[in-house]
Amino acid sequence: MMNRMAQKDFDDAAVDFGQAIGRLIRRVRAAAASQELSSTETAVLVHLASGPATTADLARAESMKPQSMGTTVAALEERGLVARKPHPTDGRQMNIVLTARGLAVRKSVRDAKRTWLAQAIAKLDKKDQATLFAAGAIVKRLAES
Repeated sequence: MMNRMAQKDFDDAAVDFGQAIGRLIRRVRAAAASQELSSTETAVLVHLASGPATTADLARAESMKPQSMGTTVAALEERGLVARKPHPTDGRQMNIVLTARGLAVRKSVRDAKRTWLAQAIAKLDKKDQATLFAAGAIVKRLAES
């Protein structure tokens, strides 16, 4: 059993780790900021890259109200990134789909993030790169547990 000091050190290290992951995520997202998409808009494009979805589906995926997602979808539609198509089995609903422009923006955002991350990792020495990649496997296991 951990003593109080060891527990405090463990807790502090866990908080520091979570904050570092958060900062890394924000930096990666900032690399794609030139597209001027909100995090919700980006998440919608990512979701739609897997196939069509209703506004309600998108709202559930992002844990938000359908009305709020409707506003997001409308903004993306106005920019020509998504379009509404009739639902194949439910005439009362519309599917939201990526347009060719939306797909290109999605790819551009993804590429900008990957490029920034690859360049940042390339600046590390080989030992730190190996440590980071090993930690990545552990983080993946944590996320999947």
